[in-house]
Amino acid sequence: MSLVCAVITLLFTAGWLFLRFRCGGRYAGLRKLPMEGLRLRWLGEPILLLVEKGKVVSLIPAVMFKIQRSLQRIYGMRYSAERTLLLMGEMLSYSWLLIVGGSLLTLFTGEHAGITVGGFLAVVLPAAMVSDLHKKVRLREQRILLELPELLNSLVLLVGAGETVQRAILRCVNGRLGDSAHPLYAELLKMTADWEGGYSFQQAFENFSKRCAVQEVSIFTTAVLLNYRRGGADFVLSLRDLSRMLWEKRKAISRTHGEQASSKLVFPMVVIFLIVIVLVGTPALMMLKM
Repeated sequence: MSLVCAVITLLFTAGWLFLRFRCGGRYAGLRKLPMEGLRLRWLGEPILLLVEKGKVVSLIPAVMFKIQRSLQRIYGMRYSAERTLLLMGEMLSYSWLLIVGGSLLTLFTGEHAGITVGGFLAVVLPAAMVSDLHKKVRLREQRILLELPELLNSLVLLVGAGETVQRAILRCVNGRLGDSAHPLYAELLKMTADWEGGYSFQQAFENFSKRCAVQEVSIFTTAVLLNYRRGGADFVLSLRDLSRMLWEKRKAISRTHGEQASSKLVFPMVVIFLIVIVLVGTPALMMLKM
């Protein structure tokens, strides 16, 4: 086993050095591409060449499509292919480190557990990273859904008071500048920047809907674009109907969160209950034996 681990370590290290020499500055443009959670960019560049030349994307198209779609929802359509490639490089870099680390551990200690655990984690960790990415997308969608009824209520009040739709949206965005990290208001800020950059109201709103990639936002966008020219009572009435529907959706999400929170408490309560039984029952059993 030690000989096998030595061969694995040499092959993986030599392969990385060879790919490092081959790729050169091929992926230098990706080094400054903003993307959260990437810690091994320096290690992943040679592996990116292996992913690209080995056509890994074509081997698992369904998985790669889901990963790219999730990245598009978080970061937008621009550079989505590059970010997918970076994430693949990051995942395979962790796998490379775990296999080499497990092999070295087995080589120095003589225990088979090192290479076994390293190989197991090399498979599990990339799957966990993909699962975490999808979880971030679901959390982002839920945050948008929870905040959208509040935005609609503000728009209804402002438009009902005589403001135009554009000015009402600007007031809502300017009033939440301190909360620009929220995905909904971050996308609204981009939409107002599109207006200033020369996009029409309709184009900017459609781009906003595509970036959010949430069905309820698409319904909101359609309602606004169909009714904003008419304004007045018709527009306010359509927004109120939509707001009522979104509040019901928000209540359903809140109930789901409450149920999830209560289910997470079940295991700690069971553990505490067992500990109490042991603490109370042990002295009683000892007294019976005496």
